[in-house]
Amino acid sequence: MPDRRPNVLLLLTDQERADLVSPEGLSVETPTVDRLRGEGLWFDRAYTPISICTSARASLLTGLYPHAHGMLNNSHEADAIRRDLPTALPTFGELLADAGYENSYVGKWHVGQDRGPESFGFDYFGGSDRHHDDLDDRFRRYRESLGVEVGASDLEEPIYTAGEHPTLVAATTPAPPEATRAYFLAERTIDALERWAAADGDGPFFHRTDFLGPHHPYVVPEPYASMYDPEDVEPWPTYAETFDGKPRAHANYPDYRGVADFDWDTWAAAAAKYFGFMTFIDEQMGRVLDALSDLGLDDGTAVVHASDHGDFTGSHRQFNKGPLMYEETYRIPLVVRRSGVVEPGTRSDAFVRLQDLMPTFLDWADVPPPEGLHARSLTPLLDGEVPDDWPDSTYAQYHGDEFGLYSQRMVRTERYKFVYNAPDRNELYDLEADPHELRNLIDHPHYEEVRREMAALLVEWMEAVDDTLRRWAPKTLS
Repeated sequence: MPDRRPNVLLLLTDQERADLVSPEGLSVETPTVDRLRGEGLWFDRAYTPISICTSARASLLTGLYPHAHGMLNNSHEADAIRRDLPTALPTFGELLADAGYENSYVGKWHVGQDRGPESFGFDYFGGSDRHHDDLDDRFRRYRESLGVEVGASDLEEPIYTAGEHPTLVAATTPAPPEATRAYFLAERTIDALERWAAADGDGPFFHRTDFLGPHHPYVVPEPYASMYDPEDVEPWPTYAETFDGKPRAHANYPDYRGVADFDWDTWAAAAAKYFGFMTFIDEQMGRVLDALSDLGLDDGTAVVHASDHGDFTGSHRQFNKGPLMYEETYRIPLVVRRSGVVEPGTRSDAFVRLQDLMPTFLDWADVPPPEGLHARSLTPLLDGEVPDDWPDSTYAQYHGDEFGLYSQRMVRTERYKFVYNAPDRNELYDLEADPHELRNLIDHPHYEEVRREMAALLVEWMEAVDDTLRRWAPKTLS
């Protein structure tokens, strides 16, 4: 009897903010994501559980919030709380493999220093780099086969942060598009699909491709590097940020990141490269989808596009991400296409989270989810139904990065956002009156009742997920 379970293709980007591709978002050309939205279901309110790479990716694998899986900060730094994801935790890769799925993986991992995708149920086909894993020789050999050698000194129009150890923010690479990592990852993905189609295996496949972008440095080849004119990039509404009434870390972070002296012209030039990077990656995802169609795998394959978290790119005058729980870094793109199941061109305004993909994949594979997950399957939403008990809010965390440990918790409803900052003042935003989160209302007398209600909701979430701060944090919220 043929296996009716779907193949799954997960296309994950790195640091893609939702407004790059959302229906009412920025004027960035992303025809592939537009195509997926038109053929699938777009989630307007998708959020990451945490805005930092290792932690978010570990949550995706385990269906758990970071306090439970233990990967609290980035695994590649010297101050990493954990070097690797604990092997005792069930992950969807291992569970799918046990259920007969043929799993493959291309690109960024960044969930540990010593154990890669092979330790969690996947065949790994390469494509990462030294910063996040071991140096990937396959990409180096690929570039050599094209006769392309490009070093840092060859970059054009580079933008660097200030400081003793400047960080490259953006640049144009003279390498042709086909010699870039994004193109290479698409090539390896197409190879994986072709291998599976040729093998005609008995079980379904799960393939995951993790692009190393549009995370900085926004190093982009032509014609994408000059596709967006910096003069046409309007200042973010959040660029009006003054840090007045905000936690001290907000004002400290631009100095720490080396961007305190960036003016709007500098940010516009960086944002233009960021936009071009996204268009370039979108084109590579398009190549993958075209191959899927050419191989006759369209109807039997569920396609999911998401990102681990967003990016500031000058919003709130910030670079990268950090202990700032704004929409630009916590709201993520999420679109699902599954022929015959998902109604084409639909949207959902239900609150969903990146880690909800874990039990969704298991649901598709007829695999019971492990007990104690901090996630739930998106299947009813994909079927056009919203369960009566579906949450009307979402919850997120932050535990720190190289800036230092910094405990934060966030709860967001349709109208309000409340942020708990353990060592500093809390935050409250009225997203209806202030959608750009410029005015902290935590001490505003007219919002006292709202503050109490949001604090109580935060405590409910902390109790529901057995948050390690649940016993003492509520005492500071009264």
